[in-house]
Amino acid sequence: MLGNFSYCNPTKLYFGDDSLKFLGNELKKYGDNVLLVYGGGSIKRNGIYEDVIEILKAAGKSVAELPGVMPNPTLQKLYEGIEAARKQRADMILAVGGGSVCDYAKALSVSVNCSEDPWDKYFIRFEEPECETLPVGCVLTMVGTGSEMNAGAVITNPEKKLKIGHVFADEKIMPRFSILNPKYTLTLPKYQMVAGVYDIFNHICEQYFSGDDDNTSDYISEGLMRSLLHSSREAVKDPLNYEARSNIMWTATWALNTLVAKGKSCDWMVHMLGQSVGAVTNATHGMTLAAVSLPYYRHILPYALPKFARFAANVWDVCTNGRAEEEIAREGLASMEGWMKYLGLVMNITELGATKEMIPDLVKGTLILRGGYKVLDESEVAEIFNRSL
Repeated sequence: MLGNFSYCNPTKLYFGDDSLKFLGNELKKYGDNVLLVYGGGSIKRNGIYEDVIEILKAAGKSVAELPGVMPNPTLQKLYEGIEAARKQRADMILAVGGGSVCDYAKALSVSVNCSEDPWDKYFIRFEEPECETLPVGCVLTMVGTGSEMNAGAVITNPEKKLKIGHVFADEKIMPRFSILNPKYTLTLPKYQMVAGVYDIFNHICEQYFSGDDDNTSDYISEGLMRSLLHSSREAVKDPLNYEARSNIMWTATWALNTLVAKGKSCDWMVHMLGQSVGAVTNATHGMTLAAVSLPYYRHILPYALPKFARFAANVWDVCTNGRAEEEIAREGLASMEGWMKYLGLVMNITELGATKEMIPDLVKGTLILRGGYKVLDESEVAEIFNRSL
């Protein structure tokens, strides 16, 4: 395992079907004014909202609500949240929802007391906050992003057709606590469930497909992927399988809480490609990743044959006896494609609303990163999008 790194993750997790009862104890650590952030109203239909409000009232909190956080939170919504948090004089932000709501809460945390435009500062110049940030707590209702235990935030600027994520360096941006009750995920529609599953899987792949050294992180990643493959199949067969859904929830957290990134350069180009599709089409994040993954991986496979062959053998149980590396590697990606189709993932960007005429905008909106096995140029990005149609 090469390189040098530090590791700190201060997020406290409460996991299980009794986990919400710990919210009251956590609220005691913060001031009286809470900004409650949530999405489109599903938490009111399934009863989570009433449970959370009851706990907030019992804790003596003054609560202002900010509903309507969309799946791809927009810059305009961020401005709305800044105004609401300032009006409330919020001492903390409580996010109740999926990864987008948690992402949004962290973007809001660093923006409320910032004197500069948050889009320019955090998502164009990628600067760190110099202002006081607000503590964030999360009650997770949908899995996939891993946002409950990391310092990442993603904001979409529809006007500029850009969707950009910023993983902040300071661990104080991570949620101070997150409550993970797998039962909250059981009522998700299948489309959302499998999109979340693929988001988890791709988070692991983005870290796994980098570096050439023998790295402990890769062994952990292979175990997480194998667990996810098994649990996802079980959840598709029986969406109410609590054991499968709890394993998916736990894997999602460990896929992106920075653990398996240690000692890795990390790729993240599938996310850059997928986020560009999301910015133009407003499609579900996990589905944008699924639609571009295989064209991207088949494009970079010649530059990383040993790693893709290892992926095939250790994750997909591809037989390696007497076979060439490229044959093994390609069979691994074919096995991955079969699993994706079994889940019912979207396999092309056309189904998400993208057209050939949009490709120049998609290329323009794709940030090119250097951590993977091949640094793409714009013509390669265009080629991958064409193969994704």
